[in-house]
Amino acid sequence: MRDYSGHSDHELIDLIKVGDEYAFENLYNRYWDRLLYFANQKTGDRVDAENIVQDVFVSLWNRRSELQITSEIAHYLVVSIKYRVIRLFEKQRTQRLNEEKSLSSFDILDNSTQQYLEFDELKQRLEKLICELPEKSAIIFRLSREDGLSHKEIAGQLDISERAVNDSLVKTKKSLSVSLRSFLNSYLL
Repeated sequence: MRDYSGHSDHELIDLIKVGDEYAFENLYNRYWDRLLYFANQKTGDRVDAENIVQDVFVSLWNRRSELQITSEIAHYLVVSIKYRVIRLFEKQRTQRLNEEKSLSSFDILDNSTQQYLEFDELKQRLEKLICELPEKSAIIFRLSREDGLSHKEIAGQLDISERAVNDSLVKTKKSLSVSLRSFLNSYLL
């Protein structure tokens, strides 16, 4: 390695622009520790800090022929570190939001699946209870709840009084309510 320790930063940049690897190495050694310390203070993570500083120097070398540094190189490097830290934090934030979104949508899907299964089981239980009702009560209940017919319409179809329809529905609802309540209590406990 050539000794460029007596050269100024601007002289090193001029040599780097023409592809002098030794000048680049000298600049790298001159600023590595300070930049690593600065990046580590900002990120709180040594590995992230090392990656950021390494990326800044790699970028500097890759763009060497087109470098237009008008300020001090130390200032240029520190600003580059700041921008990379900001990009790292933005990337981490986006990743975290995506993970949270993924988890929450998974929870919603998982919860809705569970609710569907519970609803389906409740529906099956209700259907079984309706099938156990006396035939006329079951028909009246289905015409009311499934077909959406009024008491008057049901009475007309079955040739019974509206009062008989109402009494049957009240009795059926009470019976189903008691049976479903005991089912739900045993299910929830």
